[in-house]
Amino acid sequence: MSAGTSNPMQSHQSAAAATHQPLLSVRGVKTYYGNIIALKGVDMDVNEGEIVTLIGANGAGKSTLMMTIFGNPRAREGTITYAGRDITKMPTHDIARLSIAQSPEGRRIFPRMTVFENLQMGASINGLAHFDQDLERVCTLFPRLKERLQQRGGTLSGGEQQMLAIARALMSRPKLLLLDEPSLGLAPLIVKQIFTIIKELNEKDGMTVFLVEQNAYHALKLAHRGYVMVTGNITLSGTGKELLENPQVRAAYLEGGHH
Repeated sequence: MSAGTSNPMQSHQSAAAATHQPLLSVRGVKTYYGNIIALKGVDMDVNEGEIVTLIGANGAGKSTLMMTIFGNPRAREGTITYAGRDITKMPTHDIARLSIAQSPEGRRIFPRMTVFENLQMGASINGLAHFDQDLERVCTLFPRLKERLQQRGGTLSGGEQQMLAIARALMSRPKLLLLDEPSLGLAPLIVKQIFTIIKELNEKDGMTVFLVEQNAYHALKLAHRGYVMVTGNITLSGTGKELLENPQVRAAYLEGGHH
């Protein structure tokens, strides 16, 4: 990048990095499935107020890292800290109470429950304390869900189910939102809507977001910083802009891109 250009995103990121210890910190994490090593010593940070994305090919270990942060599977080596607290050995339900919410890959909503009941499940982590207020908030973010509150989750379209999965995660008022492949299998227009909402949550509510995505172009355009994972290792990191312009990243993930 030439010296004369300044990127407000980058300055925002460096300001965030300078003033906070990381909200989420992963150090030397190794995760196994049986005897097969899936994560080979991963180091990664997410600072407060950032959107950080992890890109990589299918099977690189991205979802495994996200699930390991949430305690299932467990890291066999290394440490994961959240807000300065070691959560490496903590049970998943206790991690969920620490203001971390996950929208898992494959939109795992409760198909037989209504949209309203799915949202209640999300809010149950903090005892439905602000349910009405939070319901109004997610219905404003996702007007489609508002029209379908009494409809069963399983009858929604793929895009609506993805919106519901994110909305359900938001009902617990997380400080850190983990999103696993939110664009998977969705029409480009819906993908655009979902990425716009993620940006809004970050900019207006100051929500910290860790995003695992195969759609590298959209993810890097949105993110302050990114990491590239190849077969269980982090091979590259940088600002979203740097990675978008990186020849290796372009060749591996952006050729014939999603512009």
